[in-house]
Amino acid sequence: MFAKLNRFKITLFLFFVIWIIMFVRLYYLSIKSNIYYEELAKSNAEKSYYIKPARGEIFDNKGRLLAINEVGFAISIAPKLDVESKEFKNILKDLKTNLPDINATRIEKVYGKENSSYNHKHIMVVEFIPFEKMLNLYPRLSLNELINIEVETKRIYPYGQYGSHVIGYIGKSNNKENKKDEVVKIIGKVGKGGIEKYYNKFLQGEPGAIVSKVTATNEEVNIIRKVSPKENRNLTLNLDAELQRMIYDKFGAQAGAAIVMRPTGEIIAAVSTPSYNPNLFVGGISKEDWNRLQNNFDHPFTNKFLGGVYPPGSTIKMGMALAIGEANPGTLDKLESCPGAIKVGRSGQVFRDWAKNGHGIVNLRKAIKESVDVYFYKKSLATGIDRFAPKLKKLGFNSPTGVDMHGELEGLIPDSAWKRKRFDEMWYPGDTVNTSIGQGYMLVTPLQLARYTAAIATSYLPKPMFVGKIGNIKQKPNLQFVHLNQKYLAQIRLGMFDVCNTPGGTAVGSFGRSVPIHVAGKTGTSQVTGIPKGEKARMREEQMEYYHRSHAWITTYAPFEKPEYIVTVLVEHGGHGGTAAGPIAAEIYRWLHRNGYFKGIAKQKMASAEINTTMPASAQPIANQGMAD
Repeated sequence: MFAKLNRFKITLFLFFVIWIIMFVRLYYLSIKSNIYYEELAKSNAEKSYYIKPARGEIFDNKGRLLAINEVGFAISIAPKLDVESKEFKNILKDLKTNLPDINATRIEKVYGKENSSYNHKHIMVVEFIPFEKMLNLYPRLSLNELINIEVETKRIYPYGQYGSHVIGYIGKSNNKENKKDEVVKIIGKVGKGGIEKYYNKFLQGEPGAIVSKVTATNEEVNIIRKVSPKENRNLTLNLDAELQRMIYDKFGAQAGAAIVMRPTGEIIAAVSTPSYNPNLFVGGISKEDWNRLQNNFDHPFTNKFLGGVYPPGSTIKMGMALAIGEANPGTLDKLESCPGAIKVGRSGQVFRDWAKNGHGIVNLRKAIKESVDVYFYKKSLATGIDRFAPKLKKLGFNSPTGVDMHGELEGLIPDSAWKRKRFDEMWYPGDTVNTSIGQGYMLVTPLQLARYTAAIATSYLPKPMFVGKIGNIKQKPNLQFVHLNQKYLAQIRLGMFDVCNTPGGTAVGSFGRSVPIHVAGKTGTSQVTGIPKGEKARMREEQMEYYHRSHAWITTYAPFEKPEYIVTVLVEHGGHGGTAAGPIAAEIYRWLHRNGYFKGIAKQKMASAEINTTMPASAQPIANQGMAD
């Protein structure tokens, strides 16, 4: 009895399951698949394609164009053709007849690489043909249904090498870039450096789209929907392109970098030399040009003002004094005797001043003016690296400046913990001595040094900014107040005034009476620690001698009475800061004055003792050898 009942229940359950399956299948066939086939039919009846946006243009602060778009055309060939077929050969012949300058071999190679059974899109074989050149050819070429001609733009950089490290360039996007940004994949081009890369998302805009109704033979009947692209998003830089050009030409054959910046952070010029012409990359650089740039020992691809790190030499002495003064109160009030050298440590290692006979009795102002190494040797040893290094970092070193550009290096302010971790070695007194004059392990970028100079001039660390306006929106300065000892700061500023304006100053020969405003500054010379092994093997002996020479620095602000501009110059392998970097900085100030950047301020004749040493208005709230500078 119970067995029969159980068999009945099992049969009933199976019957119920079968009905459920049938109902689910019926639902799928009548409703779900209907939706699927409706969508499929719709896709077969509709054709959609993107409208590429016009890339935004880049202007300097006077409205000069730094990056523009030239309108032209690109040519694509239908996919799934055999490159050996008569059909494909006829297309090549047709293109070559109308465009004799094109490379048919390259077209065949590009097409063969991109062609596959999975590719349903036309393959671009000619990236750009100028509008004027294509105008008369379009009617003939468009008759071939296998050839597709569409509007294309080519990026042009009118200032070429003068702005390449700032502006960057655009190039064909790779798979990684396409996966990261769907718009980049549609456009096929992306910023590869500088402003073009940092602001790529804004500059590239957003693509539009056209959806049209088509027949069974893929002929368009009418447009169903059109969405216009969001384009022409322009940027205005703080940069002055003509100042940029003047500085680059002033360097001549010398390698190096220069920064001209307002104390609020707006970068008026940023030069890295030697440079390269970004227009070479837009259509694809030739092998010869690439090898020439790659084999240049002065590294034209390196953006030296933010991607190059160097020992700062004596330009660090203002910050070193402030850091020591904060870490070891009262020590800067004591005078020091400079006999020309001191002995350090148990071994009695000799560390010399750059002046063989010394500087006599030295106070803080004189130590800055005459760049007295022994003064800083003694003060640093009395304080210790682990006490003053953290204070030095407050002035913007050992961290990025936050500038609106990729590729910025952090530099290095070393201490005992860093050396133990890096080399598994203890920190020696000689390391402290070297660090005190900006040698040894210490590294900074020119941009960091310019920013730090702004802090010395105004007590504010600015965030450097290349872009002044994004579209029509003006960018606001970003300033960080730095608490500095005002008594010591006043003496340091006087010392920097003396450097450029009074007899005995290390840069008075470059400035003196030749610059029509009062400039305050500090020179520096930094030793080259070594030449990369790979480059050394390729160098001639006379080249090796040159590349072992010290780098030359000068960092300045002006006018002294009310700082409006920071100018920092580095000349690689230039020797002494006052004689190599000083003349470039002086010419920059003369150019700024001639071109109205100083609001009509004229230089007044006054002795350094008469200079007002109060905080400038702009600062109110809103290796055992000393180096000659």
